[in-house]
Amino acid sequence: MFIAVLSKSFFRYNKVWGTALLFVCFISLSAFAGKTGMPVHKAAGKLKKSVATSARVNVGKVADDDGEVVINAVPGNKDAIFSANSPISYHVSLDNRYNSKQSGTLSYKIFTLADKQVSERSVNVNLGKKSSKSVTLNIPRQSAGFYKIHIMLNLTEYDDTVRRVFGVDPTQIRSEHDKPADFDSFWNKTLEELAVVEPNFKVTELPDSSRDNRRVYAIEMKSLGDLTIRGWMTLPKTKNKRKKFPVLLGLPGYQVNLNPMFGTDEDLAIVVLNVRGQGNSRDRIRTLRDDYIFTGLEDKNRYVMRGAIMDCVRMVDFIFSREELDHDNIMVSGGSMGGFLSIATAGLDHRIKLCSAQNPILCDVKALPGKVVWPLRDFSRFIRINRGLTMEKLLDNLSYFDTKNFATNIKCPTLMGIGLLDHLAPADNEYTAFNNIPVKKHMILFPELGHEVALYYKEYEGRWMRDTFALF
Repeated sequence: MFIAVLSKSFFRYNKVWGTALLFVCFISLSAFAGKTGMPVHKAAGKLKKSVATSARVNVGKVADDDGEVVINAVPGNKDAIFSANSPISYHVSLDNRYNSKQSGTLSYKIFTLADKQVSERSVNVNLGKKSSKSVTLNIPRQSAGFYKIHIMLNLTEYDDTVRRVFGVDPTQIRSEHDKPADFDSFWNKTLEELAVVEPNFKVTELPDSSRDNRRVYAIEMKSLGDLTIRGWMTLPKTKNKRKKFPVLLGLPGYQVNLNPMFGTDEDLAIVVLNVRGQGNSRDRIRTLRDDYIFTGLEDKNRYVMRGAIMDCVRMVDFIFSREELDHDNIMVSGGSMGGFLSIATAGLDHRIKLCSAQNPILCDVKALPGKVVWPLRDFSRFIRINRGLTMEKLLDNLSYFDTKNFATNIKCPTLMGIGLLDHLAPADNEYTAFNNIPVKKHMILFPELGHEVALYYKEYEGRWMRDTFALF
């Protein structure tokens, strides 16, 4: 069915996704995109480096005047996901382009995502000049979870380490940390608090900003705590005054300023929100970039994310206030913090029809220590300047904002995408949230990416949305 929809509407749809949602996804993720290690090449007594990128398999390619060695490591299963009852393997191809023989070892080490080593092995390798060889590394079976694998090549004139992540029965992953007993009542009270705030919706058309046959509107409203928040809406121009447009609600990444989003799609309204403390919604909350994540976290009732989530719900209120918008067909989408906000919004507001989250942060927060630098480093800094606050207390407060705890209340079909090399949203933490979703769901994995998803995700998301909303 998706293929049929794609063949009929892909060109039109792809312009919207290419100019709009890819911005939501990639820009929101890129703020924290990391770098992998660098392969080291030994020649003439000097160390030479070449940048390795997590988005490529051939990370060990190094060239100079004397030749090069290419190492290519491919998991036995294409998506790097294995069953606990099946063999785990990596197929490694070595291509020696030197005019000299190379000898040494090919080895691997396996670690949990918390860097506990669980296995290692080494084999001897000999490569003739201008020759190639393939080696299969068979790895002992592991229990459910995700694991780092470091594949190390140490040759006469070349050293390299390829870093990857693989999973074992990820749908069996469960958090060891329960949802707070009063989680639902905490959020029900918060929703009640939002409900008494008059929204005072303001919509201003900006004729000079219109393009791609779309009208542009600046949106302003009051949210929790009587804070003013803002966003944008673009609507296709139409002479049909009765037409109701399905809505894409785009939510922002960490400290990302969202602007109006355009496209030539004639069927879809695009609404984006800058939550409090971000973009053009910084009237009362104007933190330093690194401070935003812990603002108010000493008290769960004052934490900035409590208000930010309510800002998203208030934007859904706005959508329901507009006659030209289709209230039955709303998709919420975002990456990184936007993915977190998407799941939180869908979990609290069942007016959402579809939820799409890419690399959502703050999953299984009590299991983050030992796995990630951010946001733990900033949390530690916050604790040092707040006497009496401990990491345990901080994480207790943060558990009311844990993505996995919102996921249990989602009622709409949900799409998630993650990069297995993500150093901010580890794969096993992501799966605690995904596995908690009690309704129809689909996960798309990117074994060679970090805190990002590939274009394929947005293409799939678009076909899925158009099929669900019957936009043919």
